[in-house]
Amino acid sequence: MPEPTKKDETETESAPPPPEQKTPQEDGTGKGKDEDDTSVSTPPADGMSKPAERKDSVWSLGEGAPEETEKRDDSQRSTLFVEKPQSGSVSVGGNITFIAKVEAKDLLRKPNVKWFKGKWMDLASKAGKHLQLKESFERHTKIHTFEMHIIQAKENYAGNYRCEVSYKDKFDSCSFDLEVTESSQAAPSIDIRSAFKRSGDGQEDAGELDFSGLLKRREVKQQEEEPEVDVWELLKNANPSEYEKIAFQYGITDLRGMLKRLKRMRREVKKSAAFAKGLDPAYQVDKGGKVRFMVELADPTVELKWYKNGQEIRPSAKYIFEHKGNQRILFINNCTMTDDARYYVTAGDEKCSTELFVRDPPILVTKGLEDTSTYVGERVELSCEVSEDDANVKWFRNGVELPNDPKSRYRIKVEGKKHTLIIEEAAKNDNATYSVMTTGGQSEAKLSVDLRPLKISLALEDQTVRLGQEIHLKCEISENVEGKWYKNGQLVEASDRVKLYHKGRIHRFVIASAAVDDEGEYMFVPDAYNINIPCKVHVVDPPKLHLDGLGENNTVTVVAGSKLRLEIPITGEPTPKVMWSKGDKWITDSGRIRAETYPDSSCLVIDTAEREDSGPFRITLKNEAGEDTALINIKVVDVPDPPQAPNVTEVGEDWCVMTWEPPANDGGSPILGYFIERKKKQSSRWMRLNFELCKETTFEPKKMIEGVAYEVRVFAVNAIGISKPSMPSKSFVPLAVTSPPTLLAVDSVTDTSVTMKWRPPDHIGAAGLDGYVVEYCFEGTDEWIVANPELTDKTKFTINGLPTGSKILVRVKAVNAAGESEPRYHPQPILVKEVIEPPKIRLPRHLKQTYTRRVGETVNLVIPFQGRPRAKVSWQKNGSPIDKNQINIRNTENDTIIFIRKAERSHSGEYDMKVEVENLEDKATIDIQIVDRPGPPEVVTIEDVWGENVNLSWKPPKDDGNAAITGYTIQKADKKSMEWFTVIEHYHRTSATINELVIGNEYYFRIFAENMCGLSEDATMTKESALIAKDGKVYKYPVYDDFDFSERPLFTQPLVNTFAVAGYNATLNCSVRGNPKPKITWLKNKVIIMNDPRYRMFSNQGVCTLEIRKPSPYDGGTYTCRAVNELGEAEVDCKLEVKVTQ
Repeated sequence: MPEPTKKDETETESAPPPPEQKTPQEDGTGKGKDEDDTSVSTPPADGMSKPAERKDSVWSLGEGAPEETEKRDDSQRSTLFVEKPQSGSVSVGGNITFIAKVEAKDLLRKPNVKWFKGKWMDLASKAGKHLQLKESFERHTKIHTFEMHIIQAKENYAGNYRCEVSYKDKFDSCSFDLEVTESSQAAPSIDIRSAFKRSGDGQEDAGELDFSGLLKRREVKQQEEEPEVDVWELLKNANPSEYEKIAFQYGITDLRGMLKRLKRMRREVKKSAAFAKGLDPAYQVDKGGKVRFMVELADPTVELKWYKNGQEIRPSAKYIFEHKGNQRILFINNCTMTDDARYYVTAGDEKCSTELFVRDPPILVTKGLEDTSTYVGERVELSCEVSEDDANVKWFRNGVELPNDPKSRYRIKVEGKKHTLIIEEAAKNDNATYSVMTTGGQSEAKLSVDLRPLKISLALEDQTVRLGQEIHLKCEISENVEGKWYKNGQLVEASDRVKLYHKGRIHRFVIASAAVDDEGEYMFVPDAYNINIPCKVHVVDPPKLHLDGLGENNTVTVVAGSKLRLEIPITGEPTPKVMWSKGDKWITDSGRIRAETYPDSSCLVIDTAEREDSGPFRITLKNEAGEDTALINIKVVDVPDPPQAPNVTEVGEDWCVMTWEPPANDGGSPILGYFIERKKKQSSRWMRLNFELCKETTFEPKKMIEGVAYEVRVFAVNAIGISKPSMPSKSFVPLAVTSPPTLLAVDSVTDTSVTMKWRPPDHIGAAGLDGYVVEYCFEGTDEWIVANPELTDKTKFTINGLPTGSKILVRVKAVNAAGESEPRYHPQPILVKEVIEPPKIRLPRHLKQTYTRRVGETVNLVIPFQGRPRAKVSWQKNGSPIDKNQINIRNTENDTIIFIRKAERSHSGEYDMKVEVENLEDKATIDIQIVDRPGPPEVVTIEDVWGENVNLSWKPPKDDGNAAITGYTIQKADKKSMEWFTVIEHYHRTSATINELVIGNEYYFRIFAENMCGLSEDATMTKESALIAKDGKVYKYPVYDDFDFSERPLFTQPLVNTFAVAGYNATLNCSVRGNPKPKITWLKNKVIIMNDPRYRMFSNQGVCTLEIRKPSPYDGGTYTCRAVNELGEAEVDCKLEVKVTQ
């Protein structure tokens, strides 16, 4: 079979198909049918070039391969592809491979490649048994190869495919076609398509035979064969409201695109002069069928060309041309979804067009619904399978369509080809016939919902109930149904006495208080079931205790030492058994405490009652009808226990306040009061202070002597008698508070604070003085606020945090061990508002002149000032704001400080200080001069040499060190020894004559400048020497050129790999030479080490050292020493490893 016609991608990009073209479907089967010829005239297209003439032939068949030039143009257009996948043809069941290649020379990583079928289906998710995607990379040619293998091809694999490649902002795409032809083998006579279990494309089980489907009891009901229907004619003649119904019935998925083409074909067509009979407006064919296009020419000599979506159709096995007189016929064999397009034929300058619609096969029900039986309340799932994934399926109940609404009790679930109708809780009214319908078939099944067999989970139990108690009958059945209760065969209705409850599967019958006539046989009968659950209820009279003669809370009181005989009447039939107990101990009929039982009563006897006998005694009656019990409190009364030792809470000049807690045991009788006694600490004689009982637990003894230590104690009294005395209290000394403080006055006032001062009290007393408490309140209020939470021993205190403009009252109390004194009040309210004080700068005398400091010294100037309130201080240097990063300014309420830690020349200048208080201000100027040693004189020249004398002259230095030059120092040196000797010091002029030089010697001279800081660091030397010549012939010295010592950096000793121990300093050493002196830089892992306190760097006489302080494993790495001068640079590196000691 010849190769199929390949599409020219360049031509496709230049002439894209119209937007209303229908997207080709991916799969489907169907039998073709020839269409009837219909002549429709179309107007000629503008701009159509006249085709070259060619010979007429009855049949023509040939290859439709594109020319080589077109291939080259297409490859040049591509940005990433080196080789594009080409269109191909394969027989059903055969294999085919598509290859795409991408060059990776300019790509840093693998490009992203995707394979698509149609416009949207990503084939990466379909890889499996029938589809495999592979990729490889050739390192020598740097070519990425991407392959798509189609294995055992099927008819529905035919269509248009696309390969996309992308890398960052680059993108390339290529489309190609796959044609699947029928196998040459004879088709089987038996249709076994119903045995195929269709699944998603590319899955492992795609296309596998499912013969178990043929063994099902129920066969899928297929619709009877219907005559072929032209959907196109139906749509043209139908009402627009019926479009969607027709689309579902005949499997149209692209209804919108089909309607656009319908609208275009309805346009009025002008009559053509070239075509006697044109193409029909549209043709329809089933997938896999054959279609015939025919036009009749007015002039048979005119050459025709056929086009599909703007591309010329070439003769091939698929496209066959036939000529019959004036008729020109085009046959398209084995139509696929890619043939669904717009076609037109040109004759000269005229064009006639039509639309071809390839119809997908109907959706078949491959696995039908099955009859289902279930119980009420169960979950029901009715499932079927169709021939296509995500197909449009409709569900019906007794012929009525079920809505797919979230609020509906019917839920529809779709999983690929499987469609499921879910009913969460089935009911009796769900009995119905359910059906499912697709475009190509339907299936129905019956759902039967019955009641479950009833089981008794919990039966009623026979009960014996005491009179007046609750009757509670409970049963549980397996189903949640209603029911009825019966007593002795009579229906029982709910009432105020009888409560009937039903919750889920549990039923309860409750009577709160049982009566004698409630006895009988009870029965529960569930609705809709022929079953009953019986039980018997027996009501009895239990034994009873009669405690009417006892006191409140069944309490019996007895005095300690006396005898108790307590008789309790009892009733019950038969005679109940009586048991007495106290706690866990049973009381017998003998002993000091014993129980005596009689037919109608029971006695508790206690001989010689003791306090330990107090407590609850339990009496219990039992018989076969039940039991009765009661607690009887026996209370044995006695004198109370002594109270705890009293506490003295407050002490005065001759009095105190004492408190105590009541005794832990009042002896069984309420406390009536207390007696109080006191004595001196050194005495043993107690004196009673009250002769009438004190009802409270506090008392105030009086008439004591100040400064003498006392002790007190307490007796408790009840109706039985007086207790023993309590333990004595801690000793205490009566003390008096001081008199109020004196001379309270205002010291100062600001906008937020008030400072008060006062004098000590006139009378302090024996307790001394611990401190003072200052309190204030705002005018118009009575709430006093403590200003100092802790006592102050000063006689002056500042109250802070006050609102400006408010008025306060102030009082002061003196405090000692005896307490607070009477307060001393300030006579008038105090206004919280500061009095304005004009600003005044008190400049120290030494700052009124120029303040001089040397470079590197510290400048710390304190300038006091006055001014209230909130004096604002500002500084300027030479008229500009001060840089706070270099100069620190600190301001307080009374002074300002200017601080320079390390003075520099740039800190010199006039500093302007301004103090502002509201609209008032005061200014002062400080002249600060930072001086340094001067630079050397500029040029020293030998003006004249005569005899033993040399005349020198020079220029003053450019840099005077910010101070006046006070003089110069001149030194000389013999050329032979070059040892310098001072000739003149503190010389003020810029020229001098040096005398008494040695004849025959040759001298050099240098000069230092001097200011108040000293000599300049360097001196300026004469360039020439002065020869003190002898009289006679003068020797002329030869002239030599200076030697060039310049050299680029060179490391004479490299760095050595080093091991260091964590926590111990490590050093790296190397040596370098070079002229000019190179600049040394250290690097760690190619990063410059700068301003890191963990590293110290040294360079001495060409030896470079890097010290690493207490290294850690983090400090390990590659260290580099770099030397740079104007002639070049050099580097040397080493590795440092830091080991951690175990």
